[in-house]
Amino acid sequence: QVQLVESGGGLVQPGGSLRVSCQVSGSIFSRNVLGWYRQAPGKQRDLVAAITGGGSASYADSVKGRFTISRDKNMVYLQMNSLQPEDTAVYYCNWRAGNREVWGQGTLVTVSS
Repeated sequence: QVQLVESGGGLVQPGGSLRVSCQVSGSIFSRNVLGWYRQAPGKQRDLVAAITGGGSASYADSVKGRFTISRDKNMVYLQMNSLQPEDTAVYYCNWRAGNREVWGQGTLVTVSS
């Protein structure tokens, strides 16, 4: 069973940077996609970025050029630069392989002065 544990959320000022991390454990298939989603209060959960096992990354238009997703062994990271108040949300790590999907518990990122 796959488990995901996020860390690294917190409070950051507008224009600042933050990196959130996700540790992946359990029976991990090689053909998987790791992603970061976010959910702001009162809004739906949206995909922010995803990366395949081969390292191919994709991003939501709203974060292109500011956020970078990466993975290393059993970790996936989201480096967030030039953060803005509208980036405030709970960020969730996601693992997908075929028809299987697992979510982390989420980590809160707050962008405020």
